[in-house]
Amino acid sequence: MSQASRGSLEALRVAAILAVVVPSALAYNVPPSATFLNQAAALVGWGVFLFLMVLAGWSNPRPRLNAGTGANSLLAAFGLMLAGVLASALLAGLPGPLALSSAGLLVAAALVICVAVAGARTEIGAHAFRAFCEALVWAGVVSAGIALVQTFMPGWTDGTWIANVSSPGRVGANLRQPNHLASLLVLSAIALVWTRERASDAPGSASVVRWASGLLLPLFIFGIVLTASRTGAICVALLAVWAAVDRRMSRTTRLLLWAAPVVFVLGWVGMDAWARAGAHAFSGDSQLHRSDLSSSRFAIWGNTLSMIAAQPWTGVGWGEFNLAWTLSVFPGRPTAFFDHTHNLPLQLLVELGLPLGLLILGLLLCALWCACRVAVRAPAGPDGTRMRAATMMVLTMAVHSQLEYPLWYAYFLLPTAFAFGMALSRDAAASDAEGRPMKGGRSLPPLPLAVACCVLVAGGIAATVDYTRVVAIFSPPAGAASLPERIAEGRRSWFFAHHADYAAVTTVEHPSEAMASFRSAPHYLLDARLMQAWARALDEAGDVERARYVAARLKEFRNDQAADFFAPCEAAASASGVRPFQCVDGPAGLDYRNFR
Repeated sequence: MSQASRGSLEALRVAAILAVVVPSALAYNVPPSATFLNQAAALVGWGVFLFLMVLAGWSNPRPRLNAGTGANSLLAAFGLMLAGVLASALLAGLPGPLALSSAGLLVAAALVICVAVAGARTEIGAHAFRAFCEALVWAGVVSAGIALVQTFMPGWTDGTWIANVSSPGRVGANLRQPNHLASLLVLSAIALVWTRERASDAPGSASVVRWASGLLLPLFIFGIVLTASRTGAICVALLAVWAAVDRRMSRTTRLLLWAAPVVFVLGWVGMDAWARAGAHAFSGDSQLHRSDLSSSRFAIWGNTLSMIAAQPWTGVGWGEFNLAWTLSVFPGRPTAFFDHTHNLPLQLLVELGLPLGLLILGLLLCALWCACRVAVRAPAGPDGTRMRAATMMVLTMAVHSQLEYPLWYAYFLLPTAFAFGMALSRDAAASDAEGRPMKGGRSLPPLPLAVACCVLVAGGIAATVDYTRVVAIFSPPAGAASLPERIAEGRRSWFFAHHADYAAVTTVEHPSEAMASFRSAPHYLLDARLMQAWARALDEAGDVERARYVAARLKEFRNDQAADFFAPCEAAASASGVRPFQCVDGPAGLDYRNFR
């Protein structure tokens, strides 16, 4: 490896730490969002990582993008999703700050894909994927270590360096969500497999990597056990399937992957036995024996299908699922306030409609098929292993997206976009058998790409600064201005004004005084507190019919926070006279579209 190549690799390693490890290891956050700083760190880190890729390739033969079917399909899908965001903002009432956030993430992911596809068949692309995988391994080590602390030394958690456990018996490390930690550790295991396979071509380091991987893979699997994640269990089984299908991996690596489900089962049984002995909490058994094994997913999917049937052509609008679902009549609805369908295909179909949603899903499936085809056809050796490892990462996130919504988080969306771009490189990059750039294709000019990467970094930093405007509302510093002044400042936020509007309508005695704030606040997350304020505001404004409708939808949730709100109804039932508005059944003929 030349001196320049070593320098590029070391710089990319540092940037990969910023892009992958820091967002997953950051515990410190401030209200109103528990994940914003993690996502901002991902945006900044990936901007730096991509910039170094572009900068390193500046003096080399310029990468060419002869976009094949897979890459074209993937980029087209993101373009159509971006069009859906803009249409929702213009036609469905999605507030500007929420539309801007969604559009920014989609554009960032498209930039990651372009740079990954163009650079994958160059020396810089190989260095970048190596740095990416090494960073994923480190992220797995750090997160698994934090999970062990949360499980066996809970007194060490302080909420600043190590996040507190929100679900007793299940840990999420500093990502805070058990399913998110499980998926991160599966990605780390895949990266570890690639690192082990690559080391076989470098005898000097093979022994160290072999021993390290033999220790780290069981650690990652045990970390997944500690999450008690059923999604994680499925992905562990997927690792064993990979070993069975990919016969170009070394025999020892395949044995390790085949052993992963065994380690998982032994770890699960051991933790369950320890919990029964009273040593500590582990909710694995309760996860498997819940009365509703789907954790309300079946119910929310059923509601979603009903919404698709009601609005099959245009959908409810990008980002509008929560508002539309909450304000639709579902007497047997799940009692939690869902802001996503927990299924990527259903999310696209209900929000964008069948024609556009099916087109986007078709494009994504086409891209995934191309990646799988490339992975199967890729020869043995480092390049082929890279294709297969990248494809496995995408498949892992695809499986996770059938039960959750991880791709709505920048720290999963951008790594997945990078892996997808790498997986499609043989399908899209114009290069010969030795990986040298070929004639033809579009030469990617480095200056615009470098500028775009800088904009991504600047956007992440600007969003962080902008976030402080609403932080002051929920966590005021010493000597802070009055609440109305802080709310007024928060309303000037580019990305987070909806949080200020939420505070405005839920902190005043008469919510109708802040009626204008209801134009944006319900579009983020319509919860029990906000629904009570909205119903009262409508009643105070004389809009009794809509007030009763909102109250009727709130009653369907059977939420304890609304107990005082409906308490007067018990007395009114046995008394004569005018009943409070929330005690009268909601009118027919209204739906969510009457509240935009």
